[in-house]
Amino acid sequence: MKIMAVCGSGLGSSFMMEMNIKKALNKIGVEADVSHTDLASVTPNDADLFVMAKDIAASSNVPADKIIVIKNMVGLAEFEEKLTAYFNR
Repeated sequence: MKIMAVCGSGLGSSFMMEMNIKKALNKIGVEADVSHTDLASVTPNDADLFVMAKDIAASSNVPADKIIVIKNMVGLAEFEEKLTAYFNR
């Protein structure tokens, strides 16, 4: 599985999300290839799952069922909660 963290510019915030995704996946025991990029570069075939903030999710060209929307990019708890729910569905 490939997971892509996406932000508006593809730099700081997407890298922070990538690190939090990796920590959360490790904690819940899921293995995946995780990377980050900017919204302008994303295509739906780049990954199996995309993690992005609410403000840019609506303007992405990725199908909604392939997106996890994060409100708090800094806290790890939301990443754990939403990734756990995704993998347990």
